[in-house]
Amino acid sequence: MKLLRYGPPGQERPGLLDADGGLRDLSGHLGDLSGAALLPQAMARIAALDPASLPLIEGDPRIGPCVGGVGKYMCIGLNYRDHAEEAGMAIPEHPILFMKASSAICGPNDDVLIPRGADKVDWEVELGVVIGKPAKYVTEAEAMGHVAGYCVCNDVSERDRQLKLSGQWTKGKSCDSFGPLGPWLVSADAVPDPQALRLTADVNGERLQDGTTATMIFTVAQIIAHLSTLFTLHPGDVIATGTPPGVGMGMTPQRFLKPGDVMEVGIEGLGRQRQVARADD
Repeated sequence: MKLLRYGPPGQERPGLLDADGGLRDLSGHLGDLSGAALLPQAMARIAALDPASLPLIEGDPRIGPCVGGVGKYMCIGLNYRDHAEEAGMAIPEHPILFMKASSAICGPNDDVLIPRGADKVDWEVELGVVIGKPAKYVTEAEAMGHVAGYCVCNDVSERDRQLKLSGQWTKGKSCDSFGPLGPWLVSADAVPDPQALRLTADVNGERLQDGTTATMIFTVAQIIAHLSTLFTLHPGDVIATGTPPGVGMGMTPQRFLKPGDVMEVGIEGLGRQRQVARADD
């Protein structure tokens, strides 16, 4: 099941993608893809609907972030061994956690804004995990039962703000538009093994990232179990699980986004995003 949100920013409506790629409106059955709508029983009700009975949306509407009302946007840093090595950082003993402001979230094809004075804006394709059931003190064996689904994330980063402004990485991760989510929330039952997905990122048509979730240091189950010992995970919370090598910061010489550059990031079975970088006025 591929769920989505469409419409102008702040006015998105819930929908689903039918077997023919048609966009069907779900607003007659739920208010938004957020919170309680992601609980297992709610997802089961959506799955029981006949897509052909839902209104077909004509035209080419904007696709919004695939989850609304995100409470926590959590990110796991250096979760691919070869990415940690390209960044010149130690392999972590425990999942590295930082937060991305929810105000950074945008649609998968919205422009990415290069902040004023910034010249080191980078790309990071990541597997996103969307929580569907509250999780507190869960074991690895229990963890996957708390997942509503998966999505593509681009953890856009400004490296000087991340590494040189002191404090937490959050400073370089939370600028407006630095959190494209989607295009779809793919239900957990449609992703048999989240540790066997190919991730790619192209910049201006050049393939720069090409990895697999099989090389994660910490698996999705391990990440959820660990985070659930720190705080309760709630339906609609999003976890970005780390990026494979190929980011601009790790290149020699380093390479960063300029206005007009085009990013295309995708994950096998979860869809693709396309963002144009532009200066933030």
